[in-house]
Amino acid sequence: MKLKALALSTLLLASTAASADVMVHDAYARATPPNAVNSAIFMHLMNKDDSARQVIDAQSDAADVVELHNHIMADGMMQMRKVDSIDIPANSMAELKPGGMHIMLLGLKSDLHEGDNVKLTLKFANGETKNLSVPVKKVMAGMKNGHDHSPKTKTH
Repeated sequence: MKLKALALSTLLLASTAASADVMVHDAYARATPPNAVNSAIFMHLMNKDDSARQVIDAQSDAADVVELHNHIMADGMMQMRKVDSIDIPANSMAELKPGGMHIMLLGLKSDLHEGDNVKLTLKFANGETKNLSVPVKKVMAGMKNGHDHSPKTKTH
């Protein structure tokens, strides 16, 4: 019995240590107006490992469907597309931002208000997961004056 507990503890520690190679910074979910059905989550994913990493899935109980997305130019128009993964190069970072890669929350179960937090789980290609509590931010307020007021919150 002690051997099983020791093996399980070792496995959990190894998983935690390995997921520490990918750090999450400046994560935020976009606040929504009343009755909005969709939102998005943005962040910086920093890979401190010598091997590239891939996010292959994201899950949240805040929405019916959670998808990895990118914007592409098609037929002269910017279009949002579901992607299978988000690559994080070795010793580098991936930026999830408006107009680029992001995590889409489809079919919101309730409005997202500034000050709320959204639970998010990132799943990596190697089977590891990373659980986050992502703050909800109002993004448009600073844009009215032509200033960038992007949130500068760190989430680990």
